[in-house]
Amino acid sequence: MATAANANVQDDPHNPLSPRPQWDAPAPRADEDRDLLIHAIDLHSYYGASHILKGVNFMVRRGETIGLMGRNGMGKSTLLKSIMGLVKPRAGGVLVMGKPMTGRAPYEIAQLGVAYVPEGRGIFGNLSVVENLKMAARPGTRGQKDWTYERVLETFPRLAERLHHGGQQLSGGEQQMLTIGRALMTNPDVLILDEATEGLAPLIAREIWRICDLIRASGISSVIVDKNWKHVTQVTDRNVILVKGQVVFEGTSEQLRAQPELLTQHLGV
Repeated sequence: MATAANANVQDDPHNPLSPRPQWDAPAPRADEDRDLLIHAIDLHSYYGASHILKGVNFMVRRGETIGLMGRNGMGKSTLLKSIMGLVKPRAGGVLVMGKPMTGRAPYEIAQLGVAYVPEGRGIFGNLSVVENLKMAARPGTRGQKDWTYERVLETFPRLAERLHHGGQQLSGGEQQMLTIGRALMTNPDVLILDEATEGLAPLIAREIWRICDLIRASGISSVIVDKNWKHVTQVTDRNVILVKGQVVFEGTSEQLRAQPELLTQHLGV
């Protein structure tokens, strides 16, 4: 017979020793939620015994650009990886396009119209710019073909000048452009961009922000992680700040800029 201590381990879904519970997706809600593309609900995610996300709720609606902020180690990348199926939450769940997708394979989530630009870029260094782009080309989930090979090259003229260069021959900024361009070739409904301008020269960073603005204008929903909150809030509709795996602020860019004490406390500006 199980001891009381063992029973507690079995019954606590937030205990790292507990088995992962079955998550029951909520029933469909009212018509106003038809545009809810991603909905993370009460997420608890771990790395080993380290409890990283502690009950995070996060939403992305159609046509919305969201800034995800916080200092290093606060759970931003873990949240994105939990949404994309790269980290399996121990509790809570993720709905993508209204479908329960908690812990499903990343390719299944991508097939629903979510494109992910990881912090490490993830380009294929042994393939040319052309090959990196064309291998990703496909219509979107609604059959849309708004982002063609030609449109991507028009948007990223630096890539057009380096079509036959291998991925490993590109500068860091060019690799970032290639990764974003490759994601756009899938004609996504949602683009997730982790560390948009990390390590890039100011001139290249400005080009990336220009692209983020173009993507927003095109109607694609976006989630942007970057340390430069000033640039983030210029292209976002709503912003979320994470501190130690919990949401401490959620509001518009105007609301965030109006609270300098919040920026100082949580973003270190």
